[in-house]
Amino acid sequence: MAAACHYPARLVISCSSSSTSAPPRRPLRVAVVGGGPAGASAAEALASAGAQAFLLERNPAGAKPCGGAIPLCMLDEFAIPRDLVDRRVTRMRVLSPSNLAADFSRALPPGAHIPMLRREVLDSFLRRRAAYAGATLVPGLVTSLSLPVDPSDPYLVHYISSDSGGPPSSSRSVLEVDAVVGADGANSRVAREVGAGDYSTAIAFQERIRLPGEAMAYYDDLAEMYVGGDVSPDFYGWVFPKCDHVAVGTGTVAAKPEIKKLQSGIRARAGGKIAGGRVIKVEAHPIPEHPRPRRVVGRVALVGDAAGYVTRCSGEGIYFAAKSGRLCGQAMADEWKLTGAVTEAGIRAGYLRRWDDEFLLTFRFLDLLQRVFYGGNAGREALVEMCADEYVQRRTFESYLHKRMVPGSPWGDLRLLWRTAATMVRCGVLGKEVERLRRLEQQAQVLPH
Repeated sequence: MAAACHYPARLVISCSSSSTSAPPRRPLRVAVVGGGPAGASAAEALASAGAQAFLLERNPAGAKPCGGAIPLCMLDEFAIPRDLVDRRVTRMRVLSPSNLAADFSRALPPGAHIPMLRREVLDSFLRRRAAYAGATLVPGLVTSLSLPVDPSDPYLVHYISSDSGGPPSSSRSVLEVDAVVGADGANSRVAREVGAGDYSTAIAFQERIRLPGEAMAYYDDLAEMYVGGDVSPDFYGWVFPKCDHVAVGTGTVAAKPEIKKLQSGIRARAGGKIAGGRVIKVEAHPIPEHPRPRRVVGRVALVGDAAGYVTRCSGEGIYFAAKSGRLCGQAMADEWKLTGAVTEAGIRAGYLRRWDDEFLLTFRFLDLLQRVFYGGNAGREALVEMCADEYVQRRTFESYLHKRMVPGSPWGDLRLLWRTAATMVRCGVLGKEVERLRRLEQQAQVLPH
């Protein structure tokens, strides 16, 4: 069922102010490149503060391949209407290479759930709300930036117009702005134009599969994650429920040419649970593996995937995209109100410092988990065995649902440390056996019958 069209009351976004500051003679002008959660949130924050925000999106009708899970806190923090949520996941399973399952249902707090949305529905809503706040939506493909020579010079954003999100036309246009927000994804044109540096990217591949009624009922409130070298050498595969279908996909950095083989692996692991389904859409998209070397260059700031804000191990990015966009927009608007200018130092202080203070520890912790547990099937078996522990599940949900690192009890953490060590030793044997059996299976497939 299609989501309702919402034009809610304008979301109040607080910005700092000073009674002693003189207001600038004209509004701040900002080009926000990219209309996903990061760009739409940045444009809304800027427009709400009185800035002229131009939100450029090359394909408003498009949809990024994405699992679609968001933390529960995002519904209230970003005023997401409840009927945009397709499914409310209350059961989650993580399956090891040997198909041992850790069921997370026990530790979910009463009344809590993981909201599942379609990106095309969420992104469209956030763009409409940015426009309602006063942002100007510009369907078009950005082709280049002309950088300023002097600090007071504007940026020139060159783009090719498109008609309401259709294919680019021959109409070339230029925007003159004071600052630029790059929210244009892992292959960011804005990042390349300002020399923000390269980073490694993964590829996410996903099929949307419409299942028969009984099979779809099985996934009504259930999400599954599969780990193993057969589905990804460095990530996981997933089966996530959507409105009238499931999203089945995987991702990898190290084995991009093998992505279709890995997708066959996740379909095989899900097996009969998705049998009889019809593929209604196939999607692929790059996602970043870590933050870019430079996230602010001059008066240009990168947010969301363009900045590299996707967590390793879990692959989460929607909340971090929206949060970084809002923080960036607020920082630019605040500095303009106080000084009548936007500067690199001001963006770093108002945006990057706040972002790193709040989230840097989370990203480093998940990066560590990725390195420890995703290197081979032994580590993956250990990860799933750990996930069966109720203390681990409780800590995981408390941190994920509310987006804060929750301190644990000293005795609980000590017990977890000892159990982790024992699990890694025990699963080292199990993981090697699983890998040996998979090699034998592969050899049997190539032998003549």
